[in-house]
Amino acid sequence: MHVVKRVEELIPAGVQEAFDRLQARRWDVARRDAKERLARLEKLQQLILARREALADAIHQDFRKPRAEVEATEVMPVLQELAYIRKHLKAWMKPRKVTTPLMLAGTSSHVRYEPRGVVLVMAPWNYPFNLLVSPLVAAVAAGNTVLCKPSEKTPNTARFLAELIRDAFPDDEVALVEGGPEVGDALLRLPFDHIFFTGGPRVGRRVMEAAAKHLTSVTLELGGKSPVIVDATADVTTTAERVVWGKFLNAGQTCIAPDHVWVHASKEEALLAAMREALERFYGRSEEARRASLDFCRLVDDAAFKRVRGLMDRAVTEGARVVVGGGVDAETRYIAPTVLADVTPESPIMEEEIFGPVLPVLRYESLDEVVGHVRAEGKPLALYVFSQDEATVERVLRETSAGGTCINTVVLHNANPHLPFGGVGQSGLGAYHGETGFRTFSHERAVLRQGRTSLAHLFFPPYTGKAQKLARLASRLFE
Repeated sequence: MHVVKRVEELIPAGVQEAFDRLQARRWDVARRDAKERLARLEKLQQLILARREALADAIHQDFRKPRAEVEATEVMPVLQELAYIRKHLKAWMKPRKVTTPLMLAGTSSHVRYEPRGVVLVMAPWNYPFNLLVSPLVAAVAAGNTVLCKPSEKTPNTARFLAELIRDAFPDDEVALVEGGPEVGDALLRLPFDHIFFTGGPRVGRRVMEAAAKHLTSVTLELGGKSPVIVDATADVTTTAERVVWGKFLNAGQTCIAPDHVWVHASKEEALLAAMREALERFYGRSEEARRASLDFCRLVDDAAFKRVRGLMDRAVTEGARVVVGGGVDAETRYIAPTVLADVTPESPIMEEEIFGPVLPVLRYESLDEVVGHVRAEGKPLALYVFSQDEATVERVLRETSAGGTCINTVVLHNANPHLPFGGVGQSGLGAYHGETGFRTFSHERAVLRQGRTSLAHLFFPPYTGKAQKLARLASRLFE
């Protein structure tokens, strides 16, 4: 006999208790001024600075991420976000006056930024510290209480985060729960006021579906096959160096990593040679040296290794050529930084986001061809253009859509707190970083105040001929 459980029976006691504590405190936390919010964030910053070595150890244990990459991609972005918020939060929190139209003479209007309430932040494994703490910082700055869920795929970092959150915040202001998919499912049954999810489109759809049951707003930071376009005017050496860096950072396990490269046929061989040279300079001239490199991390788990290896093997079987790389070691979940040539749009490796250290290169003759394929692949989280021709750059920007775009570099738009970071369509919904993050975790409340003078009575019923004439006259102001 199949027994249907009530929703409350499906939620572990610890998860429900954490949510209840946060919900009970949300109005007290919401009333805090900028100074009080920043005091909480200052304590968090001090703990991060004091424990950065322990953080590097934890992430290294999870997937051998180099310490330099931990500093550059995990610690520094969070510290930058904290510094930027510290500088601007007081101004962001002020009510914003807006203009009063003539027909509303006698009124004044402004927008207030109020906290959404109890926020859920669900983080991924690929940047397990940054992609949990950055949205957390924005949510706290906006005056919310927050429940965090780190990925179970990086258990050492999850334990580090649990201790950090416990020591930085009271558990009725910010809490963290660990666990696998079953805990994630339980969290999605709760009536949060906002859900911030970073991960893949498949789970993103489940998050959005669950949120709809409570009419909960969502921010979805997803991914997609972020393309690079290299035209005939590009500087090949510079392009190769920047693309290789951005692709193999974090072993390609980056949501905005270049997924594949479209290169004009006239530059293909030169670009491939420059990529090989850059890759060997970064990670070693031989396969043995690259495997021993301390500057290249590993795939996060056996499933990720098996999936990426399968994509690479199928591509080679169906005609792709290994320009450099191709080595694997299942025991250590190592896949060499690899560049593939002679790849076509029909290749198996073009069917899904690679999310690993394999870079396919496709040649093209006409920009029309590239634009068509980029559109067909959906709206990526990032799109990169290498060109010295402004007309080409402008055409790509005008005729495609992406969450963000870099010209003659990759990845770096993510490092500018003045820019919103987020996807569009299947690559995501909503954005954050800097002031955009503060607004993401705030509700913009419209407030209109009526003074003693008002024209509204001219339009009160009964609707005489005079009222109709006034309404028609008012409408003409906008013709």
